[in-house]
Amino acid sequence: MTPEFAGRTDTGLVRSVNQDGYYMDPQGKFFIVADGMGGHASGDEASRLALEAFQSYFRENWDTPADTPTLIRQGFNAANQAILQVQQDNPEKADMGTTAVLVMVREEQWWWANLGDSRLYRWRQGQLQQLTRDHTLVARALATGSLSWEQAREHPLRHVLYKCLGREDLGENLEKVDVESFEVAVGDRLLLCSDGLTEEITDAELAECFQGEASCEKRAADAIELAKKRGGSDNITVIFISVPE
Repeated sequence: MTPEFAGRTDTGLVRSVNQDGYYMDPQGKFFIVADGMGGHASGDEASRLALEAFQSYFRENWDTPADTPTLIRQGFNAANQAILQVQQDNPEKADMGTTAVLVMVREEQWWWANLGDSRLYRWRQGQLQQLTRDHTLVARALATGSLSWEQAREHPLRHVLYKCLGREDLGENLEKVDVESFEVAVGDRLLLCSDGLTEEITDAELAECFQGEASCEKRAADAIELAKKRGGSDNITVIFISVPE
């Protein structure tokens, strides 16, 4: 099955620089959204470095005998090392980093991987499901029952990450990268997005973005416009993927 897909990114209404980025392999082999962080414009550099490293590594190693989880984790390692090198050469950029959420289709199997709080959703027969897990302190507290959903949504530390690209310890333990296979059926729709989308709209509003017979391009444009209508306080990036019936 050959998916249809489209992506879009927007600076939003508050930020002056877009530190998000995305990449869609033209053949539909892999898709990535990255949300950079770090002052002095280094967040946009971090996301760009990561996306370039992912592309280079996957293209060069796609046909190797390594299994897909290994290939993905090594791609994350390459992206991490690219950012660390710039940090070492430029001490003022020591805090630069980026999230990364990835979907890969290899050997007829779908996989997702994640570091940070950018997300992957699957919409199937009217039901929306978040497949990835946020790597934030608040999400961890929510999982243990220390916070309610209402408290988590407004918590002042909800954006504090405990996993992302651009950290020394990642190279020592690639198991920190969440990698899982998942099922995709005919008619399913997927969304990779940065938190600039999910911070502004509710799950119910997000589910509405999947409904109807619109193209992926229109869904991407509509989702970003909705987030901007709700405030557009952060950069907003989306990739919609549709498995046609």
